[in-house]
Amino acid sequence: MIEFSRDTEIWTATINRPEKANSLTHEMLVSLAEFMEDAQSARAVILTGKGKVFSAGADMEEARAGLATSDIWERLSGAIAALPGLSICAMNGTLAGGAMGMALASDLRIAVPSAKFFYPVMKLGFLPQPSDPARMAALIGPARTKLILMGGQKITADHALLYGLIDRIVDADTIMDTARDFAADTVAAPPKIAKDIKAMCAPAPAISPAIGHPPLR
Repeated sequence: MIEFSRDTEIWTATINRPEKANSLTHEMLVSLAEFMEDAQSARAVILTGKGKVFSAGADMEEARAGLATSDIWERLSGAIAALPGLSICAMNGTLAGGAMGMALASDLRIAVPSAKFFYPVMKLGFLPQPSDPARMAALIGPARTKLILMGGQKITADHALLYGLIDRIVDADTIMDTARDFAADTVAAPPKIAKDIKAMCAPAPAISPAIGHPPLR
C-alpha cells in the first residue's frame, strides 16, 4: 500500500490506497518511518499519493483500536524532519488528520488546486500529535493554527497558499515534475553545501523576554 523508489538520488514514497482515501494503517506508518530513517543518503525525498486524496489520516478502524494515539506518528514526522536532504510533500489531493504531520515536517509542500486541509482531532476527542501544533504555528502563525485545530476549519488550497501552509499550487499532471524540479539544484549541489544550507534555514530559537538583549542606552 506504499510504493517506494530508491533508484536515484531522489527517493520517493507513494501512498497507494485510494479505495480507502489513502488512510494509513499502523503497518503503513511503520514502513514509511523506516523508509525515512533509511533515507539519510538520499539527496531529496518526495512523499506523494495516488488518487484524489493525499491522505485522510488514520484508518478509522485502527484509529478506534488505538492508532490515533500511537507514537508511530511522531516517529514518522521526526524522521522526515531529520532528513539531511530536501524533503518535499507533493499532495495530490486533500490532507486530513494525523497525516498532516508528514506535510508539516517536510521542507516544502505543494498541492493540487482541489486539495483541502483540515485536522479534526478535537472534534474526535483526541489531541494532535505533539510536534504538529508548533510546526504548524511556525508556518502560519498561532491564530491560524487555532483556526484549524480549534475552529475546525477546512482550508482550501488558495487559503493554504495565502497562509503559508503550502508553497505552490500545481496541476495534478505536473505535480511530480514540479517536485523533481524543486529538488534538482539540491541534487546537483555538493552534499555538504546542501546539508549546511538546510541547517542554516532552521528557525532560530526564540529569546525569552526575561533573558533577551539588554535595552539600548
